Amino acid sequence: MPTVIVDCALYRDGRRSEGPSAFSAALTQAREAPDAFLWIGLYEPTQEEFARVTSAFRLHPLAVEDALAAHQRPKLEIYDDSLFLVLKPVSYEERTGAVSTDELMVFVGDSFVVTVRHGETNPLGAVRERLEREPQVLRHGPTAVMYAVSDAVVDDYTEVAAELQVDLDELEEEVFTPGGVSRGKVAERIYASKRQLLEFRRAVGPLSEPMERLTRAGVPFVPKHSRPFFRDISDHLIRVNEQVEGLDRLLSDILYAQLAQMGVRQNDDMRKISAWAAMFAVPTMIAGVYGMNFEHMPELGWPWTYPAVIALMLGACLLLFRFFKRRGWL
Repeated sequence: MPTVIVDCALYRDGRRSEGPSAFSAALTQAREAPDAFLWIGLYEPTQEEFARVTSAFRLHPLAVEDALAAHQRPKLEIYDDSLFLVLKPVSYEERTGAVSTDELMVFVGDSFVVTVRHGETNPLGAVRERLEREPQVLRHGPTAVMYAVSDAVVDDYTEVAAELQVDLDELEEEVFTPGGVSRGKVAERIYASKRQLLEFRRAVGPLSEPMERLTRAGVPFVPKHSRPFFRDISDHLIRVNEQVEGLDRLLSDILYAQLAQMGVRQNDDMRKISAWAAMFAVPTMIAGVYGMNFEHMPELGWPWTYPAVIALMLGACLLLFRFFKRRGWL
């Protein structure tokens, strides 16, 4: 168990204090005091390692299964002895522009909080440090921890959305800059951005319903005075979802603009090819007529026939060139 327990602390009146090492004893001590609760943080526990926590806190088997298996959508499950909240922290790699999602499960019950983390993204350390500097927040008990963790995750969503906005603005500028980036690379970057945005949406979108439920009455372990705080998170989440929708529309517009530009380029190329083909067609036709070796062609005996025919070919090509040039085909 020590390898998976990131932190374990008993909080009294909003301040960290030493407690028994055994989970059951620490939980009993927390429940005996009206202003105390136990917070345990775990990192990728196995079934055997999580068994002690499960028995001590009487966590529901279905929630335990989800916490161990991971790969869950953001959701809120209400059980008799606890709440089970699934969050998906998101991180942004500035060098590659990649968005990655991990998983964070929060169990909240009578005088306890259990957090289970999967993946590299770790907002919990900063949240615990901040809360320990703000005992007035920790005095509100386990619900305050769930609020602080949720708030930190949603704040990260806002930052990632801002980074994606910058990336798409740069991509849009390159698309509309002549010679900014090759056609193949633009399409590749657009579809890569689509995948990153889809990954981000899978984390953000489903979380709206759980946050909305936490603002309503009737959710156990969430007192009335805590609901406005979750309403604030819900409002932030709505704005992030609107940003994601806007980014998706912008990315679609960039894709349509790129396809339109490709169509315009293809039309320009076809007009140029047609213009050059027309110019070559005139001398080809004239040369073809004189290459048929008819017997009765009076101009064959004229001394200036050859230069006149060459001049005719050049003159016709020059007239066609000037015509196509004025029309913008060349």
